[in-house]
Amino acid sequence: MKLVAWFSALVFFASAANAELVESKLTLPGKLGSAVLYSDSSKTEAGPAVIVVHEWWGLNDYARGRAQQLAEAGYTAIAVDMYGNGKSTEHPKDAMAFMNAALAEPAKMNARFDAALAILRKQPAVDASKLYAIGYCFGGAVVLNQARRGLDLAGVASFHGSLGTETKAKPDTIKAKVLVATGGADPMVPPAQVGGFVEEMSAAGVDLQLLSFPGVVHSFTNPGSTAIGEKTKMPLAYDANADRVSWEALMAMLAE
Repeated sequence: MKLVAWFSALVFFASAANAELVESKLTLPGKLGSAVLYSDSSKTEAGPAVIVVHEWWGLNDYARGRAQQLAEAGYTAIAVDMYGNGKSTEHPKDAMAFMNAALAEPAKMNARFDAALAILRKQPAVDASKLYAIGYCFGGAVVLNQARRGLDLAGVASFHGSLGTETKAKPDTIKAKVLVATGGADPMVPPAQVGGFVEEMSAAGVDLQLLSFPGVVHSFTNPGSTAIGEKTKMPLAYDANADRVSWEALMAMLAE
């Protein structure tokens, strides 16, 4: 698989001592779209790596920032554009259209995810047996569906993502550990959906960690979500405690 870099790598220093992070903007093969890779050029030993899948807004600064945050924590990370054309927005109608167009072509989304995995496997500082995927909102549903495909992932984490599916996981299909962080008052992920997901994971024999935060609504990890929620009249709001606790749970998973 040929991978083409379309932007010169940008080198910047992280806050962590002696960490030199490199941002590389990449073009995926087969006109699938783009991705941004964050790595620490000072690393000499192979370690875990993480795919980051964006919210329904598209691959924006928030998703790229999460990938950079992972790199600053010592992990190679790649933020992949699941819309394939660089689209991003702050308008719900546009986001819905982008998301529905992507969901209508699951094979193409799978190909984008697989291309991101292939990039990570080729990185010298990546242990191919420790590949993870995390996603937010739309991206949370995406990474869960990748786990349902039976991909060889060490773990996936969904933050305020939809948990429903028309094709439930079969027993012993999901190889990854699964972390789900959801808002207890999120109308987009209602209790019945959460309960159905827990039943699905239990029947499939999945190692599941579920965090539900009482009173917390959708998009609780994104500091910009409160303003967007107020502007669009949507049930979106940042919650610092839920953000912190869910991120710490992710860090614990990656450190296992």
